Amino acid sequence: MTSTSTAPGAAAGPDAPRPAHRETLRTHHGDTVTDPFEWLRDKEDPQVIAHLEAENAYADARTAHLAGLREELVQEFVGHTQETDLSVPVRRGDWWYITRTTAGDDYPAFTRVAESPELPRGAGGVPAIEPGELLPGEQMLLDAQAAAKDAEFFSLGGLAPSPEHDLLAHAVDLAGDERFTIVVTDLTTGTVIDESVTGTGYGLAFSADQQWIFYARVDDAWRQHQIWRHRIGGDPSADELVLEEPDERFTVWFERSRDGKALVLQSSSTTTAEAWILDLADPTAAPRPAGGRRDGVDYTVEWAGDRLLVVHNDGVEGFALAEAPLDAADSSAWTPLLSAGEGERLLGVESFAGCVALELRAGGLAAVRVIPRRADGSLDVEAAWDVDHGGELDVVELDTNPAWDSPALRYQLTSLLTPATVAQVDVASGERTVLRLTPVPGYDPELYREQRLWATAEDGTAVPISLVARKDVPVDGTAPGYLYGYGSYEVSIDPSFVPTRLSLLDRGLVVAIAHVRGGGEMGRDWYEQGKILAKKNSFFDFVAAAAHLVDQGLVAPDRLSAEGRSAGGLLMGAVANLAPERFRAIIAGVPFVDALTTILDPSLPLTVGEWEEWGNPLESEEVYRYMKEYTPYANVRPVEYPAIFASTSLNDTRVFFVEPAKWVARLRETVTSDQAERPILFRCEMVAGHGGRSGRYRKWEQRADELAWLLDQLGATARV
Repeated sequence: MTSTSTAPGAAAGPDAPRPAHRETLRTHHGDTVTDPFEWLRDKEDPQVIAHLEAENAYADARTAHLAGLREELVQEFVGHTQETDLSVPVRRGDWWYITRTTAGDDYPAFTRVAESPELPRGAGGVPAIEPGELLPGEQMLLDAQAAAKDAEFFSLGGLAPSPEHDLLAHAVDLAGDERFTIVVTDLTTGTVIDESVTGTGYGLAFSADQQWIFYARVDDAWRQHQIWRHRIGGDPSADELVLEEPDERFTVWFERSRDGKALVLQSSSTTTAEAWILDLADPTAAPRPAGGRRDGVDYTVEWAGDRLLVVHNDGVEGFALAEAPLDAADSSAWTPLLSAGEGERLLGVESFAGCVALELRAGGLAAVRVIPRRADGSLDVEAAWDVDHGGELDVVELDTNPAWDSPALRYQLTSLLTPATVAQVDVASGERTVLRLTPVPGYDPELYREQRLWATAEDGTAVPISLVARKDVPVDGTAPGYLYGYGSYEVSIDPSFVPTRLSLLDRGLVVAIAHVRGGGEMGRDWYEQGKILAKKNSFFDFVAAAAHLVDQGLVAPDRLSAEGRSAGGLLMGAVANLAPERFRAIIAGVPFVDALTTILDPSLPLTVGEWEEWGNPLESEEVYRYMKEYTPYANVRPVEYPAIFASTSLNDTRVFFVEPAKWVARLRETVTSDQAERPILFRCEMVAGHGGRSGRYRKWEQRADELAWLLDQLGATARV
């Protein structure tokens, strides 16, 4: 099936919403700024809601001609998905835990089956289970589809079985604001025994005696700042505070050790960390220090049974691995084991009875390094080896490995051409076994190619690009293109397989990811080169990547699109201002486009913690002036711009809806491009969160809406 359309972006429609000007003044460092649209921040104002609804209606009208293409895309997304499917079973104690999906259901079901010699076996000794067919004795733990009922939004924030596997805790969000209710179920009876704890953050863990459950709370600025314990079945007003972080730059989190003996509690900013250990056999005891806090020293702690393992940056580039006694209170007890190699960045460590596994970045990609244990439990660093499959763009990451004494280590492998693959490696022999290659109906990898390219930024820095395209797409400067970017918080956008991209590739698009500075792809220094007073490097890198694709004849200069989400939306707004002529269309999802206004207001969610990423414009005039120079909302120019599709959610707690609302309003009244051909659209999900709609079919519909618009703008609606 193919689609046809009018000339790109030429669909006529009603007039775009134009909110009224209501001037708001602010002055910092002698600079007074007049903001006509700040009043849109108040979502309790009926006029604000009316404006958002008008924006949605306008977007509907301007994309009405794409209804057929949207449906076609949804059918392609569904067609590339084995709708009734299941995960690789995971062994926890005497049970195998399974996640199942069913055709037509938005949400999965979580089940388990007892370990038994009678179970049919597949690769690696894992139970062989067919999609849609329950095993004898398989028990339903949580039917998320039924739990969601008629909810417009449903998201799980955690799922944890108890040590004896007779209780299950899960956390659920029904609004999209990432505040959860904890539900505890007795698995022997199927009865909910506690759902009294509400408004929590991320994280769930049982005490060893199963009398207590640990959880986190968030403050008014949506900072996860406290860890609490709740006696199951008790009154939540009697819950006990375990740990509180008063420094607004820091957030807290916790993790139960693999052997179930300890709870590791951490508090971290983007540059500094502190850790504590709590004995789960004595759950009401106070946590004890396990590393201390020193400004600029970032680290994580792993409970390794007979010792602590620490990944840290204390005096080293790229981070290092150290060990310490279980009772170590500060870093003076850290004994070095190994440091990152040239071009590497150690990310974290997981410990097992027979080995430890390091997650790291090497060569710009995620990798896993295995360090065997000797007979006495010490680590044989000289015998370390990497889990490697030899692909140019292979991404290797640890999978779920809950068993302390498992002889095999599970990991995931993917690339732009390789669907998510779960495999395991025998630690003693190094033998690798593929447990599951995610089925992608209708996909033939032989039709496509992937490669790594390097663009040159204006300061001479080599910027990596990951690219995938059909082999039959000519390299003659005529192909439409799509370039994705993020570039903040040391987050890496790896070249992973994304099934919905096939709908772009099969319409002749060249798809690429620009791994710009500010991300973590090339290590810690790569991140440092794209933050605070070096933030503009992220934007320069992205423009350089766009230019490289055109210069190499990979894409047409007038058919290149771009996308970024959240902080990547800031990237989109910045490059639209910096080099609007480079892009035909831009998707900006939940975009952080009014960064300066947000970072100037410490009362807003997460702002204080963001100062280590962007700088503090309240205290530093230099930071203020620099941020004002690149904040997208403050720098819209009266020139021709790309077509823009911005989206947000009313309940987003990370990037408020007001940022894209203001940005779109300013774009519409400033740019000189013909908005009949290059529309500026804005959608606001009225019941959703930072990740958009919940449920896989709803997400596919939302994605089809964005991509249908993009393909129409590029004149690439027909399949090749």
